[in-house]
Amino acid sequence: MNRKIKVAVIFGGKSAEHKVSLRSATNIVAALDKSKYTPVLIGIDNNGQWHYHGDTMQLLHAADPAKIKMKKSTKVYLSQNADEHSIIDSRDASTLSTIDVIFPVLHGTYGEDGAIQGFAKIANLPCVGPGILGSAVGMDKDIMKRLLRDAGIGIADFIMLRKHSYHAMQYQDVIDRLGHELFIKPANMGSSVGISFVKSESEFKPALELAFQFDTKVIVEEKIVGREIEIAVLGNQEPRASLPGEVIPQGGFYSYERKYLDESGAVLEIPADLSDEQIERLQNLSIDVYKCLELEGLSRVDVFLKPDNSIIVNEVNTLPGFTEISMYPTLWQISGIGKTDLIDRLIQLALQKHQETEALSVKY
Repeated sequence: MNRKIKVAVIFGGKSAEHKVSLRSATNIVAALDKSKYTPVLIGIDNNGQWHYHGDTMQLLHAADPAKIKMKKSTKVYLSQNADEHSIIDSRDASTLSTIDVIFPVLHGTYGEDGAIQGFAKIANLPCVGPGILGSAVGMDKDIMKRLLRDAGIGIADFIMLRKHSYHAMQYQDVIDRLGHELFIKPANMGSSVGISFVKSESEFKPALELAFQFDTKVIVEEKIVGREIEIAVLGNQEPRASLPGEVIPQGGFYSYERKYLDESGAVLEIPADLSDEQIERLQNLSIDVYKCLELEGLSRVDVFLKPDNSIIVNEVNTLPGFTEISMYPTLWQISGIGKTDLIDRLIQLALQKHQETEALSVKY
């Protein structure tokens, strides 16, 4: 009988999206096929310290998205040996568990930006999701937009500002190019953290200051009028796209609070009410975006479908949420892949990719 694969589910992290990660990890662990996989749970606190949670999520206020908190437990580190990877107790250097594959559930910085992917590569461990390059590119909205633009894929017009020099940018110059309604967002952040919708000069500077709290690079973007459509993509070399879903915000843009704290913050229409021709175009474009940005494993592609039927890519999410209402698993559910099967496929894709990489020559 083959032994179960030990899956290190790593969650929490040094990110403004820490709480979202806790909820996503809870759902992933619950849906994991325990007949094939043994979960090894590692929580990372807000200071970056790793904590071993065994096979059970240890949370405070687990049912409250605003108060949910990770319990701190045994501090650990990862040891790389010649034939195994061990979770080591920092107190006495004893081995608490071994692991075979990393499933990062670290939304935002230090997890979705290539950091944990680089850690996994150095440790020679399979890792679920895109690799270093795809993760970094998908996280950085500035670089992502430049690559998509050069590939002839529609994006919203934007200006990139850096923290050390943004004071030189004049509000009038911005609106002359982008219009009076602007979105201001950190270049490297997700879940709508630090984003503002600006309609006047009095709102402009405070919005920049808020965004610069989360990143040293900020995107100022024109407002696009259109339907907010999201498509889930799954696969490595031959990705497939799900049926699209639509986000219909209620009373404003789809902010962090509306996504995760306010149950009435948006209506999710899954699947979206679209023609067969529109669905095919959205799916094909999502796969084009996926390949252009060197993505693997999984990603969610978010777009605007404009009244003239043209499509503008808003962003990609390389480690999309797995909360109870998150689009990515829900889109696959209505496309015929349930959560348990989806998580199994993601782990297998990571193992396959690692095998391909290991087969490459490192000698000349």
